[in-house]
Amino acid sequence: MQRLTVKNKVNPSEAYGVFTEDELTRSGAIEPHNIILTTNKECPFKCVMCDLWQNTLDERVADGVVAKQVKDALASLPIAKHLKLYNAGSFFDRQSIPKQDTFQIADMIEDFETLIVEAHPKIIGKSCFEYSEYLKPQLDVALGLETVDPDVLPKLNKSMTLDDFKKATEDLLSHDIFVRAFVLLRTPWHSEEEGAYWAKESIDFAHSIGVECISIIPLRQNPRNIDEDFIPPRIEVLNEVVAYGLSKNKGRVFGDAWDDV
Repeated sequence: MQRLTVKNKVNPSEAYGVFTEDELTRSGAIEPHNIILTTNKECPFKCVMCDLWQNTLDERVADGVVAKQVKDALASLPIAKHLKLYNAGSFFDRQSIPKQDTFQIADMIEDFETLIVEAHPKIIGKSCFEYSEYLKPQLDVALGLETVDPDVLPKLNKSMTLDDFKKATEDLLSHDIFVRAFVLLRTPWHSEEEGAYWAKESIDFAHSIGVECISIIPLRQNPRNIDEDFIPPRIEVLNEVVAYGLSKNKGRVFGDAWDDV
């Protein structure tokens, strides 16, 4: 069977995902989080495990377009204290979201308590810190740790080392920006048992450098990169890894079950 590489047809003028989910906050309360998945240019890193490219464009949208996507999406969402703004890449990648758009968005969301964005560890720097200083909500940045397995991390085409992740985390924390880490559960080079082991090791590493929130992501089929014979991990294994992380009492640990439950 030929692997699919065709992207989904998305409208450049609107966010391709707009919804609300409940999530446990740092304060211990379960509260609604508004989530906006913006439509823009594909991330340049093209990591092996990522399938978010399916809802991206080949070219960058014009200045102001992403800000308008967010404005329109916010108008359709209920009132909430927390906002996740994901762009299938890095929020501070100017080829994905122009700088002026990020600041226009900041002006729109002054009433939120928290803004959660995603970024590649190597993109963390001055632009991120300046944005946090300007922003009224507390900024959280989600970084893809993926795995601490030294044999597998280089195979993911992540263009990142554990030292890169550690430095980005330390720099963010030093600027009063919270960090959440994405950890993969079972890569194509792991058995299910090995996947659970390395996910737990990755949790320990993230906790050791001050990450307070961790999302465990079971790898799923990727029509561009992951072999079609790959078998995703069972929900029982996801529950086991999440339970391990919670047992450490060092912060929140979430399991993303996709559409399985």
